[in-house]
Amino acid sequence: MKVLIAEDDDNIRKGLAEILESEGYEPVQAHDGKEALTLFNEARPDFVCLDIMMPGASGYDVCREIRKRDARVPIVFLSAKSEEIDKVIGLELGADDFIVKPFGVKEVVARIRAVTRRCMAAREPEASVAPFTIGDLEVLPNELRARRGDTIIELSLRDVRILDCLARKRGKVLDRNTLFNECWGASYFPNSRTLDQHVSKLRKRIERDPRNPAIIKTVHGVGYRYDG
Repeated sequence: MKVLIAEDDDNIRKGLAEILESEGYEPVQAHDGKEALTLFNEARPDFVCLDIMMPGASGYDVCREIRKRDARVPIVFLSAKSEEIDKVIGLELGADDFIVKPFGVKEVVARIRAVTRRCMAAREPEASVAPFTIGDLEVLPNELRARRGDTIIELSLRDVRILDCLARKRGKVLDRNTLFNECWGASYFPNSRTLDQHVSKLRKRIERDPRNPAIIKTVHGVGYRYDG
């Protein structure tokens, strides 16, 4: 899923891109309003994150232009402005959410996941991803969640990809290159530590006993496997 980030502060823009990449999104970065509009036409992102105060064209101006071209693409404003009127203006222009800077990683992730769920809910039925079972979990890709009985587990896009890959190839050992290609993308530069850290965090959320995993099993020296 592609996300356009328009933010003139390099540190904030790159930090947000890093957060989104870790969640499994493909960020496209613009440093001002004019570049944002150019990239919106070229990249056709699934949703947009806009800073309000940018050179070239403000976030409000960019939002107006985007809404002329696409009435449905979700837009999230990022701003140091916290006045109620600023939020009202943004929402009246057609924004879906408003995040006030400085923001925490958990808040951004929660809001982005909420926008993603709305994107998926708006898809045509044939584009929806069907739920699937892995171990004692029912994974709901369109909701970025898994369910074990009455317990709901929040998932990222990348979490869903990893679980889907393991479930489709149950009983087979998935080496690191296969997992990187299918869950990170072929252009991603492989790093074993990145994969192991992600799997470790995922196990803590989905396994009944992360130290003795039943769903994501390690095959030492090779990769991971789901036995079913």
